[in-house]
Amino acid sequence: MSNHVARLGAAGLAAMLLAPVAAAQEAPASAQDKTAELATLKAELAAQRELVDKLMRELQAQRTKIERIEERRDGAQPVLAENLAQPPRIDDSLLSEQRGTGGQNGGAQGNNVAQAPAQNQRPPSTPAPLNPGPAPSQPAARAPAQAQNNTATRNQKDQRPPEVAPLFEAPGVLTPRGKYILEPALQFGYSSSNRVALVGYTVIPALLIGLVDVREVKRNTFTGSITGRTGLSNRMEVEVKVPYVYRSDATVSREIFTGTAVERVFDTSGKDLGDIEIAGRYQLNNGGPDKAYYIGGLRYKSVTGKGPFEVVTDCQTRCIGENVTGTGLPLSLPTGSGFHSLQGSLTWLFPSDPAVFFGNLSYLHNFKRSNVERLVRNGIREPLGELAPGGIIGFNFGMGLALNDKASLSLGYDHSTVARMKQNGRTVPGSVRTQLGTLLLGYSYRFNDKRSLSVAVGAGVTRDTPDVSLTVRMPLSF
Repeated sequence: MSNHVARLGAAGLAAMLLAPVAAAQEAPASAQDKTAELATLKAELAAQRELVDKLMRELQAQRTKIERIEERRDGAQPVLAENLAQPPRIDDSLLSEQRGTGGQNGGAQGNNVAQAPAQNQRPPSTPAPLNPGPAPSQPAARAPAQAQNNTATRNQKDQRPPEVAPLFEAPGVLTPRGKYILEPALQFGYSSSNRVALVGYTVIPALLIGLVDVREVKRNTFTGSITGRTGLSNRMEVEVKVPYVYRSDATVSREIFTGTAVERVFDTSGKDLGDIEIAGRYQLNNGGPDKAYYIGGLRYKSVTGKGPFEVVTDCQTRCIGENVTGTGLPLSLPTGSGFHSLQGSLTWLFPSDPAVFFGNLSYLHNFKRSNVERLVRNGIREPLGELAPGGIIGFNFGMGLALNDKASLSLGYDHSTVARMKQNGRTVPGSVRTQLGTLLLGYSYRFNDKRSLSVAVGAGVTRDTPDVSLTVRMPLSF
């Protein structure tokens, strides 16, 4: 019995002595397992960081595409369906692996991803950094600055007036800084007027004793022009217009004091360079939705065209006073006014989605000329003295409507009041204040960012206004 107790005691003592040794042998194994588990976690964390960085880069590219689309929309440019940003594509296998829902090969790929960093793992004393590198952080750092630039660009565009189909001479939208616009245009005008002069006296209202002077005039005018303008700033532009004019008149008349019913036809024409114009416009305020834009303008017209006093008039010696001979009509038509003029204007545009309302007030001052002489037949000069054409007060208004991203339609009315002309300080006999009114319909179509086509048709509503006018413009931007 004692032997058995001694044996048991020896066995217990041996077990107690060997327990620390066994624990020491098991400790390295558990530490290695924990190190391997930590390496696996680090590998998974690195893979997740890589996935997050990839998502951040794709989201940044998506944000850049969206901002570009917004810029195109702000610039009234059409956006095609294929240009729209697509949702970011993600590595499906990697995403499924991270979610734990991979396919049949998902586990193998996961093991490869986890084992690859584990082979090159760092010592436990130097853990992997939380940020794998500076590359993903650079687009994120540039994003706020780029967003601010895009916002500033959009604000500048919002401060510019909206585009409408042009109806009048002065465009409503100013040219941005650094851009150049070359606008060839062709304008046609036709007018006809009848004049009846009674020379005699009436016994009763239905009976006339004397002669009747009937004169009918038909006029055709073609004006081709090249206009160039550029923006000195986003609020100011300058413009130069060079026209070339061709005119053709046909006058059907019966001369007075002839005692005959035979009518005569007097045809004449003229073609030459017109009056070159220089203009400048400045946007006075910022404007915005439900806020009007105001644009001030100043235009100078030269006398480069052939004036009415430079063409030969069909008179032998005199066209006024006694002993008048000839028709008094010019043998060739002038292509310019013969007077320097300066015009100031104020244009306003009021956007009210989907329409844009616009209008203009202007005053044109014609500078008087002294020692004016008219050229008649045989090279004779007839002195006229000092001539002062009347000023012109004008106004117009209308509405523009965008049909889609490329086409727009405009309706408007233009009216001008021409004052009486003075000669040597006195009003010329027979000179009256003239009213010119025109109804206008315009259409504009933009082919692309650099080329568009505008057509405007006008119909005269007063007797002195051309019966019809047609203007075609094709602005080209550079």
